[in-house]
Amino acid sequence: MRPVLPGDLVAAGRALLAAPPGERAGLARRLLRDADAADRFRKRLGRAHPEWGNGTLMAAALARPVAPEPRLDAPDYLRCQIEMLSALLERRRTGR
Repeated sequence: MRPVLPGDLVAAGRALLAAPPGERAGLARRLLRDADAADRFRKRLGRAHPEWGNGTLMAAALARPVAPEPRLDAPDYLRCQIEMLSALLERRRTGR
């Protein structure tokens, strides 16, 4: 997966916000796996993955339904951001 930038986190949060609350943790992990797979595809074939994009978290997130961008202090959106950050921390900690 390519480096995660602030815009990636916004897009991922919007994707999580569009999902039912009980599915958000799994979706966060899935977005990371999709971005990683797309990046490997891009490196191997020299082009973006047809479904998950160029290996960024943003491209993987925007390949799914996303909610309109809310205010940063919207409680449900904050929970989505925390969920995505937790998945990123876990990935960093475990290496997967």
